[in-house]
Amino acid sequence: MMKEIAKMIDHTLLKAEATKGQIEQLCAEAQEYQFASVCVNPTWVAYASELLKGTGVDVCTVIGFPLGANTPETKAFETTNAIENGATEVDMVINIGALKNGDDSLVEKDIQAVVKAAKGKALTKVIIETSLLTDEEKVRACKLAVSAGTDFVKTSTGFGAGGATVDDIALMRKTVGPTIGVKASGGVRSAEDAKIMIEAGATRIGASSGIAIVKGLVSNSDY
Repeated sequence: MMKEIAKMIDHTLLKAEATKGQIEQLCAEAQEYQFASVCVNPTWVAYASELLKGTGVDVCTVIGFPLGANTPETKAFETTNAIENGATEVDMVINIGALKNGDDSLVEKDIQAVVKAAKGKALTKVIIETSLLTDEEKVRACKLAVSAGTDFVKTSTGFGAGGATVDDIALMRKTVGPTIGVKASGGVRSAEDAKIMIEAGATRIGASSGIAIVKGLVSNSDY
């Protein structure tokens, strides 16, 4: 069971103060435990790709992170650049203000820009930042993400007011249906947390606590 969970974990280090040595450790851990990917900031993508070449561990990065307030054109460029550097998964933050303002066309355009830039080259995951949204807004965001062609919807950046909840995962799974991935991020610190999220419909876990999760321990990490 733990090996199966490991294959669902994006082993994550997105702190601004992350050092080269910490990225090296993250990648070594991901290889040892055979996590799905490492998730790092764009500046580390090329290095992580070099370290993980041939290991079966993907390199994931973040786009428009953490606020989502960049333009669609900027996010598309970020995506192209990240893929050129070796990223095979990109997690983009939606334009949260536009969603709350009812500008669904801009939200969808924003997601489409990333999906188009990544098409055939990298998986796309759309971060909706659930802690800032009402349930109605969460449903709209998920529907727009599916309409725009994403591979996954994702709860949180890990830098917002809150992380993944079981209720949010269940709502997102119900909204996107069985074929789109759902990623739980933020606050998943133990194997029990991970199992609950998976039972609710998560198919990927974003966590800096990956080792604690697969060892059945509890981490005090926030992401």
